[in-house]
Amino acid sequence: MFLYDFISRFNLRGDVLEVGGGCGVLGLLLKRDFPKINLTVIEKQKIMYEFIKENAKLNNIELNALNMDFLEFEPDEKFDFIVSNPPFYQGTLKSDNEIKRIARYEEFLPMDKFFKKVNSILKERGEFIFCYDAKRIDDIIAQMPKPLKVTDLRFFYPRVSKNATLVLIRAKRHAKSMVKIHPPLIGFEGESYSDEAKEIYKKANTESIKI
Repeated sequence: MFLYDFISRFNLRGDVLEVGGGCGVLGLLLKRDFPKINLTVIEKQKIMYEFIKENAKLNNIELNALNMDFLEFEPDEKFDFIVSNPPFYQGTLKSDNEIKRIARYEEFLPMDKFFKKVNSILKERGEFIFCYDAKRIDDIIAQMPKPLKVTDLRFFYPRVSKNATLVLIRAKRHAKSMVKIHPPLIGFEGESYSDEAKEIYKKANTESIKI
């Protein structure tokens, strides 16, 4: 939801690719709010790919879903925007659930290869908007291939007293502007969501259905 809100602050247009669609919620929300975009969602896992198609059908949203490894994707045309909530966890404490492992751990989409692929299929003024583990901000900036340049950063804090756990990033090819550091996004105030978090969930207006 927080990545969706961050992306929606910018002028999303043209051909948009979501990398690692999961169940499809990010792409579906963006297509709902920016109906003129041409949306393609790529998802490596077959079961999640099926969820994307089913959720798009249930919500009457048109998109192009692809079931394949992003690093093997060779599109005929380049994209204006690429958005993603990629797998970024490191370490050895891994879930026994294969679906969760692929969705969460960076080994299945290494940062350097991910960024290089994004850079190669963006249009000349294309934008890359994504989130990552906040502790990796030094790696993110170091690994960002030219001419992609970070233009916007926003850090997410679970609570005011906690360290940032997530960073929301916008990068643009051939950008010349200095980096804009947005105000912090706070998840909880006391036992309740912060006012901004409440507004983000309200704007998303999603429902979870268990079958």
